Amino acid sequence: MRLSTKGRYAVMAMVDLAQHSKGNPVALAEIAERQEISLSYLEQLFAMLRKGGLVKSVRGPGGGYLLARDGGQTRIADIILAVDEPIRATRCTPGAPVGCRGNRTRCSTHDLWEELGNQIHLFLSSVSLEDVCEQRVLGTSGRVHCERVRPAAAAAAR
Repeated sequence: MRLSTKGRYAVMAMVDLAQHSKGNPVALAEIAERQEISLSYLEQLFAMLRKGGLVKSVRGPGGGYLLARDGGQTRIADIILAVDEPIRATRCTPGAPVGCRGNRTRCSTHDLWEELGNQIHLFLSSVSLEDVCEQRVLGTSGRVHCERVRPAAAAAAR
């Protein structure tokens, strides 16, 4: 299972917007340059984010986009769902009584993958845009990486 570019880019762009707006509109061209995302692709994503009530646009000189609500109230799952990106680990429609196999039955591992998708959704629903901006999402994978980097950095400093 993997999250598509649409969902990842939408989250990246929203984090950038939250970090750089400081109450002023941010132009999509600036986000596109900083995040190395196509401007036309961002325009499509922000149309969906605006429709989803997550951003608001400001027209005219100095215009751009603002967060529609505080970053602490915007969940990462909200962003991903706003760009029509369901988080699923199965080929079947979640909760459907029939499966995706040729005879319409569910595979023997269906419940495992469906629960994984549920857990991913729960996790992304528990993380706010503010959490990401404030780097409060660091888990054990980040600690392992940091522990590996620190000794090398300490040796280089000597």
